[in-house]
Amino acid sequence: MVYCRSGAAFRLATAVEEVPVTRARCRGICRAHVAVKGRAQDYRTQLPGHVVLEQLLALGQAPGKDEVSYILNIELDSYRRNPKLATVMLSGLAKARQAHLAIQVVSSMREGMVEANAIHHNIAISACAKGGQWQLALDFLSRMPEVRLVPTVVTYNTAISACEKGGQWQLALGLLSSMPDMKVIPNEISYSASISACEKGGQWQVAVNLLGLMPEASVVPNEITYNAAISACEKGGQWQLALNLLSLMPEARVVPNEITYNAAISACEKGGQWQLALNLLSLMPVARVVPDRITYSAAISAFDKGGQWQLALKFLSLMPGARLVPNQITYSAAISACSKGGQWQLALNLLSLMPEASLVSDKITYNAAISACEKGSQWQLALNLLSLMPKARVVPSEITYNAAISACEKGGQWQLALNLLRGMPKARVVPNEITYSAAISACEKGGQWQLALNLLSGMPQASIAPNRITYNAAISACEKGGQWQLALDLLSLMPEARAVPNEISYNAAIGACERASSGSWH
Repeated sequence: MVYCRSGAAFRLATAVEEVPVTRARCRGICRAHVAVKGRAQDYRTQLPGHVVLEQLLALGQAPGKDEVSYILNIELDSYRRNPKLATVMLSGLAKARQAHLAIQVVSSMREGMVEANAIHHNIAISACAKGGQWQLALDFLSRMPEVRLVPTVVTYNTAISACEKGGQWQLALGLLSSMPDMKVIPNEISYSASISACEKGGQWQVAVNLLGLMPEASVVPNEITYNAAISACEKGGQWQLALNLLSLMPEARVVPNEITYNAAISACEKGGQWQLALNLLSLMPVARVVPDRITYSAAISAFDKGGQWQLALKFLSLMPGARLVPNQITYSAAISACSKGGQWQLALNLLSLMPEASLVSDKITYNAAISACEKGSQWQLALNLLSLMPKARVVPSEITYNAAISACEKGGQWQLALNLLRGMPKARVVPNEITYSAAISACEKGGQWQLALNLLSGMPQASIAPNRITYNAAISACEKGGQWQLALDLLSLMPEARAVPNEISYNAAIGACERASSGSWH
């Protein structure tokens, strides 16, 4: 066996007991010591626990058991005398989200005959929750009876939070329901974490049901509980329920905060209720709740969906006075509002202001601006914005191309529309039925009925089912090209393709027939 007798790691290890330290086993400790030495001015000015914490953190995400044991050996005596020292060190690991390290430390404490109590285990599970290691948290919880430790309400709450952060709402509910069997009484934190898990899992019904069960369990909901339930309703598109819960809070003697109002306003935004969103925003000062950036962004998004571009711009302009800095989401919503209102100049002006606000335009921002140009029949500007995206390191999506192709269609630029469609595979963007509908419409407006039919026939090969809009555009192309037989053929194919003809379909087909000579019917 070759021993390592150079460096501080050997001195650290042999200061505790006479043990052979191989070069392989020493490597991690040397690494840890060097890392700490580089950060610390003088070990003597630091608490020993802080030195050990830094050494452990320097080991990285997956250290060996021996590396952890060697670093801890020097502290075990002090941990035996005062277990709180271990608590402080474990809290540091939890703060750093070092789940594996925290669990290894607890295991090393037990092996070194140091009391590892429920508090130490709770902190280790907390490290798992913060580090996104829900499986590790549940495994550690399940092993507590083996070391004769009874999980407490804090243990369960922490494990439920780990499941919540990991998107495991079923497991969170399983833990909550198992607590009475373990003679552990759930509290408001238990329910809040479980409701939050349901919210993240899109289970608004279960979240609201849990909130309703709390009085039966003699648990009083708090603002965190209500916020989680309202957020669950918001994500589930249940704006009425969200507002109902908000209205119940005063009766339950729970004061809404900005998180509550933000969730309720977002619920109204998703439900297309811009007036209610505006009303909630106006109520916040009365409730002594200060709106934040999220509040304004949600409200502006509500105005965008409601076609209220003037209100969107008004509240965007109010943000600096409220000492709030708009972000990408705020600008994107305002640009989208201008787009829907046919205000392409204002949309482009907002886009140009973003660099001054130290904001980088993203895909959503560009899509909204290109859509504004499309609606304003500004195909040149739309294509210019599309060309700027690679330089801005923004990857176009199918929404980007759809808006640009539609802009070309409105501007009578069928060749450019087809060029964009053909360029999509190279850009690794998959066309959809909207893309084809816009391209076929462009061909229709350009009098290119053959190209329109060629695109329509190529859709099944691209695994895209033609819809009513696609067929209508193709029938209109045939109408303009005097192809009444083809127009009628397309009309007859629509039911088979599960595309129900509408007034536009029939009018286009009738128009094609009217263009034909009177003898074409015979």
